[in-house]
Amino acid sequence: MNQTIELNDLFDYGYKIYQNPLYFKFSVDSVLLAEFIKIKKNDNKIIDLCTGNAPIPMILSKKYGNKLEITGVELQKEIYDLGIKSINYNKITNIKLINDDINNLSFINKYDIVSCNPPYFKNNIIQNENKIKAIARHEIKIDLKSIIRISSKLLNNGGYFYLVHRPERLTDIIILLDKYHFGIKRIVPIYTYKDNKCVFILIESIYNGKNYVKIDKPVFLKHDDKTYQGIFEGKN
Repeated sequence: MNQTIELNDLFDYGYKIYQNPLYFKFSVDSVLLAEFIKIKKNDNKIIDLCTGNAPIPMILSKKYGNKLEITGVELQKEIYDLGIKSINYNKITNIKLINDDINNLSFINKYDIVSCNPPYFKNNIIQNENKIKAIARHEIKIDLKSIIRISSKLLNNGGYFYLVHRPERLTDIIILLDKYHFGIKRIVPIYTYKDNKCVFILIESIYNGKNYVKIDKPVFLKHDDKTYQGIFEGKN
């Protein structure tokens, strides 16, 4: 086994996840997005775009079991392989990973929920010298417009799109969600414990729905937090 590959805890969800620190490791934004997603009674098909090594599908599988048929899509083979190893290690049977560009997805299959923790930074920003990290963090292979456009094609009418992103991209997000017929339902600002500025935003929107925006109370993260499970319960 490559000595750089580590087998870590998937936070406190009881699963293990393979990671390579030379690429990147899953972080709190993925955990928060997975907790933010609201699974309704009739939801059973979800697709996670830019899934990385699959932390969001794994958390959703742990929370909801075989109720969900979960698909994850990851472009980079090195990261996809780590996700496959983790799914097999944990003997998870309701997650399917696809190693492909999301631009190549077929729109025949429709989903109740699309989620995405995308590259945050525009391609004109200085990139990491590590190509794998650069693709994960910058809009080199996919951009925000394409993600929202593709999500609109993947969703059933009235399906939900969940996104985590940086607050400085909020104007772009609102314009693009409107362009592709999404109505915004919820926004949650996320702050770090020691920082007085917003570091992430979580957005829930509905395809072919009307805007009815609810801005929830901010969430403040502490560096010694032991769990994020149930952090959004009671906020809906």
